[in-house]
Amino acid sequence: MTLDAAQLKIDLSEGEAWRRTLAVTVPADIVRTERRKIAKTLAARVRIPGFRSGKIPASVMEKRFGAALNQEMVDRVVGDAYREALKASDLSPISEGEVEELEYEPDAELTFRISFDVNPEIAFARVGGFAVERPAAVVKDEDVDRVLERLRDQNGTWAPAEEGRPTAGDLVSVSVTRLDSEDGDEEPRPYDLILGEGDAIPDVESAIYTLDVGAQGEFDVTFPDDFPNEERRGQSEKLEIQLRERKIRELPEGDDAFARSLGDFEDLDTLRGRIREDLEKEAGDQSEGAVRGQLLNAIIEANPFEVPSSMVDRYLDSILGDGQGADPERLAQARDQLRGEAVRSVQRILVIERIAEQQELQSTDDEIDARVEEIAEKNDSNPAEVYARLQKAGRIDQLEREITEQKVFDYLKEQSTITDASA
Repeated sequence: MTLDAAQLKIDLSEGEAWRRTLAVTVPADIVRTERRKIAKTLAARVRIPGFRSGKIPASVMEKRFGAALNQEMVDRVVGDAYREALKASDLSPISEGEVEELEYEPDAELTFRISFDVNPEIAFARVGGFAVERPAAVVKDEDVDRVLERLRDQNGTWAPAEEGRPTAGDLVSVSVTRLDSEDGDEEPRPYDLILGEGDAIPDVESAIYTLDVGAQGEFDVTFPDDFPNEERRGQSEKLEIQLRERKIRELPEGDDAFARSLGDFEDLDTLRGRIREDLEKEAGDQSEGAVRGQLLNAIIEANPFEVPSSMVDRYLDSILGDGQGADPERLAQARDQLRGEAVRSVQRILVIERIAEQQELQSTDDEIDARVEEIAEKNDSNPAEVYARLQKAGRIDQLEREITEQKVFDYLKEQSTITDASA
């Protein structure tokens, strides 16, 4: 089908948050011509007993295929008219067009309205002159101690404990039998769990704490209100629980030998020094992230703008996934709760993109090559091989964004006053 925008009546209206609506009227003669073409093509393809191919009377075609002809014609005319209307209005949608108020009667014009989102046009009146405080990046001895304890825990071993009742953190093996089963022959079910980590409902854990190894008992348990199976929430039942085995976690001594077992560390002080370096880098990154967040928020407050709903929806999709298997009501609730932060996140992304464009701060090929060489040097690899791996993993675009963002924030920090908070 060949349509010319000059043949159409096109009205454009602007809604909130960069919503646009096109009201389009397609003249009756164009509609009739297109329908005849479709009918002719169909008549040459179909086979009806008693009629020669291509010689099926129009009345028979209408009776058998009228509704299908109308639907195909409407789909084709609306699609072509929409594309022409977009060209004539110089619009580039960023969301699927939603057709509304479509009207068509035989031998009459076809009208429809179609709504969609467009990219926001952002104009900045101010991107600098803000006062921003960088949080102190402080790493204390107790922070290093916590990491060291976590490393000890990760390298711990389980040792059987023949006596004593279990405590939080113990690994236990239990058998659980339902005594209220309808058929009365419920078989014991074995479970392994670490106490205190939420592996079992509270009443079951409380019961296990009362047992010695090898002992068993009968207990009334109630399923909590947050139990995954909604039908069982608040229900009670009688269980027989046997503690078959208990193991306690034995941690390695935090000494020089332990430090050497973790890698190229001469002694415990060397390991603690590496831990502190890593924590200081992490704390520095968090402080820098706080500065970036404050700068972007200040720019958004000084230059408020709306974002298209479709952009926010896509951002929420990236966070929450496709929702397969999730409860629709809870998923909708989560989307509502996160929508405000999603709007602000999209605004931040758009601010970075717009400033990069205005100030020509996009990453260059030379900068990407330099970053790849840096990565290759750190990993004792060939730059070409590193680039190939990044490209295969789809991470070149991510690298480009990282370089662009760094250049944008370097620029923004020059436009404002950054002070360091006292430790």
